[in-house]
Amino acid sequence: MTQLSAAPVQTNIPATDLVTVSRAVADLRRGEIVLVQGQVNGAVHCVAVIAAEPLSDHGLSRLGDIAGPDANPAIILPRVRAKSLGQACKDDLFIAFVSAEKSGVTAQSLAEIANPLLDLEAMPSGVPAGIWRPINMAENAAIRLAKLARLLPAVVTAPVTPEQLETLARGQNLLVLQSESINGYENASAATLRPVSEARVPLENAENAKVIAFRPDDGGQEHLAIVIDEPAKDQPVLIRLHSECFTGDLIGSLRCDCGPQLRGAIAEIAKSGKGGIILYLRQEGRGIGLVNKLRAYALQDRGFDTLDANEELGFDADERVYRPAAEMLRQLGFGKVRLLTNNPEKLSGLESWGVTVSERVPHKFPSNGHNAFYLQTKKDRAGHLF
Repeated sequence: MTQLSAAPVQTNIPATDLVTVSRAVADLRRGEIVLVQGQVNGAVHCVAVIAAEPLSDHGLSRLGDIAGPDANPAIILPRVRAKSLGQACKDDLFIAFVSAEKSGVTAQSLAEIANPLLDLEAMPSGVPAGIWRPINMAENAAIRLAKLARLLPAVVTAPVTPEQLETLARGQNLLVLQSESINGYENASAATLRPVSEARVPLENAENAKVIAFRPDDGGQEHLAIVIDEPAKDQPVLIRLHSECFTGDLIGSLRCDCGPQLRGAIAEIAKSGKGGIILYLRQEGRGIGLVNKLRAYALQDRGFDTLDANEELGFDADERVYRPAAEMLRQLGFGKVRLLTNNPEKLSGLESWGVTVSERVPHKFPSNGHNAFYLQTKKDRAGHLF
């Protein structure tokens, strides 16, 4: 196996916290409850959290039992979703809709509120207008946790006191998470990436290739380095950062240019005669996951462009992080790169983690009749350099 450097990992988030966040992601996807605590300017906020997408009446009832009879559950929604429901929103990113169980709120009605694919012009019947307010740090971190779980970024919360946390954690077997651990999880987890397997994999246009798999200490997403030929470490290496795309890479979707970009990068690196690396990052759909990417496609069929569709779902237009790529390059022994890309954010993303980008190498492919609007949007709104 290739000898990789093993400099000490630099992260401010303890390894135990990374594992706790990883476990909480799995709990949230199963419709379980977790506890989140956040603090800012001396104010401490604690909430019991359950994801809106897999919400059941049993889960909603249990949330009410945990919080007590005087606590009102709140569904935390992205601002764009609240606006689509006819709610006047200010500049706050997220808004909380508060109501009491006696108002007839059901798990189904809350899940419907969270889903932008449902054609709701106003609040579903039986759900009161509620109180709209900015969310606190714990609630904001809960939304981030839903994003990490690749669920719709909407959660149902109930306030608890700091004194209740330990009692609930022990008595109800619930995980307790700090907001800073959730918000810093992706970058901190990337700092722990380590090679776990390597194999020679001859490719159609690059027979001298090998694939190295990297896995973080918390057991999260694995990323791949496809190393073609034997690139020199004393000069900038030709690389491509490629976010996985099941539809484009594997089944030949014409809605994007991902498949041609991946295969074109392999061919370009092999043709250079100097070797290079493709970093295959597990960040489907600009980091929102395959299920949500398909939801974004459905919204695009209703007239949204690729960026607005992500935001309508409650995500940022681009949720990707680039520390995994920088960490893999560091361990492979490369600090300077020539980057195959049209996306200036990839340059700044790599450079922010200490990688020197000596040259941007254009990586353009013609449209196919199905992705012309997609490519134009990337140029006009995302600043891609076509």
